[in-house]
Amino acid sequence: MTATIRAHLMLLAWESDFFALPSARLSFSDDAPALTRAALNAYAVVQAKIAASDLTTIDALSAGGFQLAESEVDFCLPISADEAPLPAWRVADTADIALLRDAAARVFSLSRFRAPWYRATDSGRFYAQWVENAVRGTFDDVCLIAHDAQGVPLGWVTLRQTQADQARIGLLAAWPGASGGVGTQLMALARHWCQQRHVAHLWVATQLGNTRALRLYQRAGAQIHDTAHWFYRRPHDSL
Repeated sequence: MTATIRAHLMLLAWESDFFALPSARLSFSDDAPALTRAALNAYAVVQAKIAASDLTTIDALSAGGFQLAESEVDFCLPISADEAPLPAWRVADTADIALLRDAAARVFSLSRFRAPWYRATDSGRFYAQWVENAVRGTFDDVCLIAHDAQGVPLGWVTLRQTQADQARIGLLAAWPGASGGVGTQLMALARHWCQQRHVAHLWVATQLGNTRALRLYQRAGAQIHDTAHWFYRRPHDSL
């Protein structure tokens, strides 16, 4: 290592199993030991999420062989008592899983789970599993489907209540081939779900390069709370 990085290596057990790649994430702390090349090389992928303003750590990671994988913007939407027009909707159940998995694999085919760190199909597989887990109430609490008058799905949103007055959107996407305006309907649906649970703030993160999502959340009244970068490292990325 050409720069000192103090962090613990935290095993990502679920991701390690799912991708069949021993994976870890850095947990930064001034009290942590200095990372060594040998410790990092024990994993096929090491992830680090860094505040975009932390240039010192970003420079140290770059010097240590980490590469930028993705930049992220985290939004916070205050939930008011105002009622927005709701689309026709329903709670997804297990009968919807196959169609949701197929749609998610296509919509989320590009993400931070991408080459050269992951295989070409891994991003789609990951988000297909995410939406299935949401339907089953694992990790996210629920998956809501907006549909037209004939019951044809238009899009879906997954949500989880993280605290008594806080919730977070996991996935939000229009169905492949759906017409415009679905995102606004899904945001209204997410807001309604929060209102029913007396949630005061709804959080959602998206890629910095996803300008459509950035505009959607800002139009809905969400404000930027944080920006961050994801860095990845493989064993042979050391300098």
